[in-house]
Amino acid sequence: MIKKMLLAAAALVAGVGLVASPSAYGAQNTATARSAVTAPVLRAAPQLVCTVNDNGVNFRGGPGTNYPVLGTVNRGQNINARGQEGSWLMGDLWGGPTGVWIHVAYLNC
Repeated sequence: MIKKMLLAAAALVAGVGLVASPSAYGAQNTATARSAVTAPVLRAAPQLVCTVNDNGVNFRGGPGTNYPVLGTVNRGQNINARGQEGSWLMGDLWGGPTGVWIHVAYLNC
């Protein structure tokens, strides 16, 4: 599900660029179209934010129990999701380490 949301956000950002391009308006003359159409200001797609749902949850250096435990987090801690491998989500803890891995069973996304 997380992969689908991240892909949808990327497609949305890519689609905004296509819709606002001069070719999307059927412009014959690119120079004229550029002067008539103002380039949109693109903002980053909203990140998927997940919340830890238990206390004492390990976060790791990789997607599996064979990776070292880097620390623990408690219920309510938020993480910006950046990717997923199997049942492991990789992201950046709010106010903490980045690029950490947490099993999805301990997250509400």
